[in-house]
Amino acid sequence: MAQRKARIQAVLFDLGGTLVDVRDFSGWAELARDVSLDLIPEQLSEAFAEVEAEHDRSSFGADPAAAHVEFWRRVLARASGGPVTTETAFRFAASSDSRRDPPVALYSDVRRCLDQLRGDHRRLGVVSNSTSEAAVRRILERVGILQYFERVISSGTEGVAKPYPEIFRRALAQLHVAPAEVLYVGDLARTDALAARDAGLHSVWLHREGTGFGDGPPEITSLLEVPLVVQQLEDSPGRDASAHR
Repeated sequence: MAQRKARIQAVLFDLGGTLVDVRDFSGWAELARDVSLDLIPEQLSEAFAEVEAEHDRSSFGADPAAAHVEFWRRVLARASGGPVTTETAFRFAASSDSRRDPPVALYSDVRRCLDQLRGDHRRLGVVSNSTSEAAVRRILERVGILQYFERVISSGTEGVAKPYPEIFRRALAQLHVAPAEVLYVGDLARTDALAARDAGLHSVWLHREGTGFGDGPPEITSLLEVPLVVQQLEDSPGRDASAHR
């Protein structure tokens, strides 16, 4: 009897860095001045990239709120070249998170990817380390893609964050799908791709500035490759997503 091929029922996405660019270095520089830190956007840009990479290699803790503040404490300290207290970072993060409509840009490959997946009858969702589900929905609505997503899972609302597997399990439970029926796509190698894999999902790392040939985890450079990854997974049951390379 021929082996039954797998069906990828759902594709889940990270938010920032994957679907939308939420970085606002000029705005963050203004907020830094409100907590007595004189920084320029270029300093914040460099520090943000460095600390994000460090955070991806080693999580800053299981508590999403505390990890969020610690992330900003390190960014501000790195950008300023001096110590920054947790209280200062908390005030900065609170000001940043409370902005109703911060700048946000939709990546150019998003709509075509979502249209093709939806046309193939895939169920779509978002799993994001973010302040709340409501905040994620506002961002998706602002850039005009909220209607694509059946479920939105936020660490701030759930009280658990990536890379811990529980947040992926909650997404699967809400969609009523098995891990092997789901592909997760995110822009961080460990926090997104490897964490989803460890939770039993298929996953790929969206590395927009990479080569697209990495396989630990499997790497793509554009969301336009996602439908191909899904097709390869279905055509090759039991094989890893890296088989598309």
